[in-house]
Amino acid sequence: QVQLVESGGGLVQPGGSLRLSCVASGNIGGFNTLGWYRQAPGKQREFVASVTTIGSTKYADTVKGRFTVSRDNAKNTVFLQMTGLKPEDTAVYYCTFKLPMAVQLDWGQGTQVTVSV
Repeated sequence: QVQLVESGGGLVQPGGSLRLSCVASGNIGGFNTLGWYRQAPGKQREFVASVTTIGSTKYADTVKGRFTVSRDNAKNTVFLQMTGLKPEDTAVYYCTFKLPMAVQLDWGQGTQVTVSV
């Protein structure tokens, strides 16, 4: 079991930036994938971005070019730098962790991001 604690959410105006952080602790293991999902009100949870231990990244098409995912392996921390934020980016953002052979993801408690004037 891995524990994930997110921080950095808040209220930002359209076009603004925010940086989310997530610290992982517990049975981290070796190679793993840290990532971010989000869930907007009335919508299903969706994938945002992920990064592996060796730095391979994936992004949802909706955030490519605006969001950057990165990690600090020494601190078991993953970041999500969000720029050019839009109202449709408003959601609860969840940090995730996955080992290669795991069936399910481990989830954080979520952090609210609100993009509004």
